[in-house]
Amino acid sequence: MIYLKTDEEIELMRASNILLGKTYAEVAKSIRPGVSTAELDKIAYEFIMDNGGRPACLNYEGYPATLCTSVNEQVVHGIPSKDQILKDGDIISIDSSIELNGWCSDSAYTFPVGDVKPEVMQLLKTTKEALYLGIEQAITGRRLGDISATIQNHCERAGYGVVREFVGHGIGRDLHEDPEVCNYGRRGNGIVLKSGMTIAIEPMITLGRRQVLVEEDGWTARTVDRKPAAHYEHSVCVRNGKADILSTFDYIKEVLGDRFI
Repeated sequence: MIYLKTDEEIELMRASNILLGKTYAEVAKSIRPGVSTAELDKIAYEFIMDNGGRPACLNYEGYPATLCTSVNEQVVHGIPSKDQILKDGDIISIDSSIELNGWCSDSAYTFPVGDVKPEVMQLLKTTKEALYLGIEQAITGRRLGDISATIQNHCERAGYGVVREFVGHGIGRDLHEDPEVCNYGRRGNGIVLKSGMTIAIEPMITLGRRQVLVEEDGWTARTVDRKPAAHYEHSVCVRNGKADILSTFDYIKEVLGDRFI
């Protein structure tokens, strides 16, 4: 079942997403070599609680943390740990959700840590480009496959792998709603997009092979070939003519300055 949101509901979702963007900015202040992913998780939890939100990932289907912190070859759902210490040259995807006033937000951003290899930085840039190109397709009258094909074509033309096992999704009162939003597909396929649909678009792209596996913790997904992966995500409302991006990277940009990708 796909729920179309009213303008008032969309503004409540935007408020939740703005708080998530501000949370990521707080986390970004501490992303550097020598910091553990558990420390980043603690910062996020405290900031969300102090600002009236609820960490929607915490205890979601048993997930044990506020953030998903996926480092290097970890694609998604990496669990924060005091033993996982960031090193110079790492990349880390931060993915999370907040429930605020009954509405969920969702976004993800992959941060470089220190001096990252040029080929990895290019992976990050291409993945982020694919996110925004996909968002351009999220308008009334287009089909879901138009988003998927746009992301896939942009990344595969650059020689990257497009993960199949994890996809975007609808979002609203629940973190995961219909429909699924794949990062691969064919133009003209899938449901017709309607104004008021709210979806999370999230390309997960690999430097090498696209295949992934899930670690023994039951959550952490990593590339089979252990090459790096990038992940960017926005929550978006389908509109006539131009998609409305509900989440934001602006607060991250304020923190990172010239280091913002």
